[in-house]
Amino acid sequence: MDVRLLSSGKLVGRMTISVVVIAKNEARNITDCLESVQWVDERILVDGESSDQTVEIARGMNPGVRVFTRPWPGFGPQKNFGIAQASSDWVLILDADERVTLALQHEIQNLLCYPGLGTVAYRIPRRNFLWGHWVRYGGMYPDYQIRLFKKETALYNDVFIHENLLVKGSIGTLRNPLDHYTERCIGDHLKKMDEYTTLAARRKLETFSSVSWYHLLFNPLLTLCKVSFLKQGVRDGVVGFINSLFSAMYTFLKYAKTWEASRKVRRPQKPL
Repeated sequence: MDVRLLSSGKLVGRMTISVVVIAKNEARNITDCLESVQWVDERILVDGESSDQTVEIARGMNPGVRVFTRPWPGFGPQKNFGIAQASSDWVLILDADERVTLALQHEIQNLLCYPGLGTVAYRIPRRNFLWGHWVRYGGMYPDYQIRLFKKETALYNDVFIHENLLVKGSIGTLRNPLDHYTERCIGDHLKKMDEYTTLAARRKLETFSSVSWYHLLFNPLLTLCKVSFLKQGVRDGVVGFINSLFSAMYTFLKYAKTWEASRKVRRPQKPL
């Protein structure tokens, strides 16, 4: 905690904050991400052995960034490692394709001077940008993420995908958004979908014994209807329509890959 003396002679404390970013091959994103948090007390990058210039870019930034390079153990463990390195009172977790807006910066800075009584973590609304467009509907906003917390009060669980922050204490909500530039083109979206549906299928296989034809047919259709109409994705125009179709495709691929993996698990081995 920083302690400062006011003109009145009273001492006031400002809580310190560290930002933890995990990344792998994020050379095109890492500069904008880290520059959006130049105002924090400490910036930490945990790199998963990138083959591009991610590490070199981060190490060359001013003010300095503490960079750690280690093999990729999974999303949760990688973030927990970064949290363990933080030396501040509070920790803010970011992905390389996220940016802290100026309004969010001011809100967090004010919070560090006047923290909520008993609140140990905060959820932040997130604006998702797909292919250069802010997607407001289809369940894409406010997309609350618990990212800001007092150190020693929260850690991530260890699952293949969509890891959760487990918080010991009360959680508040901030007003101003975090910006997420998730995919810049359709090709990026398809690559990410392939990777994430593989991880999602591995997780689904832990609790799902078998996949039938009706899962492959009806679950994607239900997702399409839910995103397009129940969550009003059609209000985002062409971008919303494409996002709705991709959401249905994600569901289909997840169950198709679960079906494929379950057959491999059940397939008897040939005798020697």
